[in-house]
Amino acid sequence: MDTGSRLTVRAYHVDHISYGQENEVTVDGTMTIHKETARELGGKEPLIRDIQIRIIRPDEHRQHTNTVMDVIPLSTKVFGRVGEGITHTLTGVYVILTGIDESGRQVCNFGASDGILEDKISWGQAGTPLKSDTLISFDVVLKEHTWADRSGPEAIHRACDRFCQIFREQMKRFSGYKCTEKHVFQETYKPGRKDVVIVKEVSGQGAVYDTRMFGVEPGGFEGGHSVIDMGCMPVIVTPNEFRDGVMHAMD
Repeated sequence: MDTGSRLTVRAYHVDHISYGQENEVTVDGTMTIHKETARELGGKEPLIRDIQIRIIRPDEHRQHTNTVMDVIPLSTKVFGRVGEGITHTLTGVYVILTGIDESGRQVCNFGASDGILEDKISWGQAGTPLKSDTLISFDVVLKEHTWADRSGPEAIHRACDRFCQIFREQMKRFSGYKCTEKHVFQETYKPGRKDVVIVKEVSGQGAVYDTRMFGVEPGGFEGGHSVIDMGCMPVIVTPNEFRDGVMHAMD
């Protein structure tokens, strides 16, 4: 039997989130959000006019949201690259990335998902939050008309990724003994046995219809490659790379 990659995911549950003077997450399950970080992050991106960072609690889903560009788990590599080694991830919390431009145009392509938040998320599905999870809203206003060019949506995703990285750097130092869950995924390949190949088509038409692959962090933006820049050609992804977050959706 041939042995493929081995991935260990340690989960840490967050059960208390509040506003504070720092962006901080602890191994004991508390998290603080500093709203003024939005000003600093927005200042690094000329195409961004405003960013609002808010905590949305489970009983606050009946509120308006701009179009949902991504739902991002907070995960980080402790050892190895995406798809192998050790990953630390948070449960009980997701970052929800939304966007609009100065003219009121939703940052989306064929169909906007703005409206009442409760109605716009398929709760409890693979890659989506539970209704009991707390959401950190990262809501961006772009310069007018820049939603239709790749540089606009990329600025939004880059700013949000920098925000997520603040917590990722802290999570790297979490003790492995204090995780609330631990999952080990070992890939195995038997000689002579037929392998199962799943073909997945991803977005790659331009502007907000794009997908980045092979980022430095699970589900991350930085270090990733646009499938458009790769010529929209097929690439091989292992099961562990897929489950560890080798793809970052941008639509």
